[in-house]
Amino acid sequence: MHTEDRNRFMLAAINKAEENIVTGKGGPFGAVVVKEGKIIAAVGNRVTSTNDPTAHAEVVAIREACKTLETFDLTGCEIFASCEPCPMCLGAIMWARIDRLYFAADRIDASRAGFDDELFYSELALSPSERSLRPTQILKNEANVVFDKWLETIDKIPY
Repeated sequence: MHTEDRNRFMLAAINKAEENIVTGKGGPFGAVVVKEGKIIAAVGNRVTSTNDPTAHAEVVAIREACKTLETFDLTGCEIFASCEPCPMCLGAIMWARIDRLYFAADRIDASRAGFDDELFYSELALSPSERSLRPTQILKNEANVVFDKWLETIDKIPY
């Protein structure tokens, strides 16, 4: 992909972020999913307008791209984010099998604007027992019965 195309797609993501400020749909973040040089999804963050803390621009763009392409596998796609993705979004990008990630502003810029993801980055580096949200594992054997059934299922769709 040529630099001018990458810049055009990134500007589309940045424009969606700016549009969010005007419309009040969410935070100042935008994302664009591209496949074969065509925009498949272009959205802004929708956290506050949908009361959904997972409705970050990257996640919403992935959801829309999957719906448009009728697949959960976005291999062959690229994502352009107006800001460096948070750990949740990075995980979603990886789960979607997106080939390439481009971002404009970084996490330091986002922190300056009041969006500080550093806690999440530092927490993920800790072992679960050291995190501020300490998980408690229960009913492991019962849950593994479900995984055993999954392993035995012949006509499943792996992902």
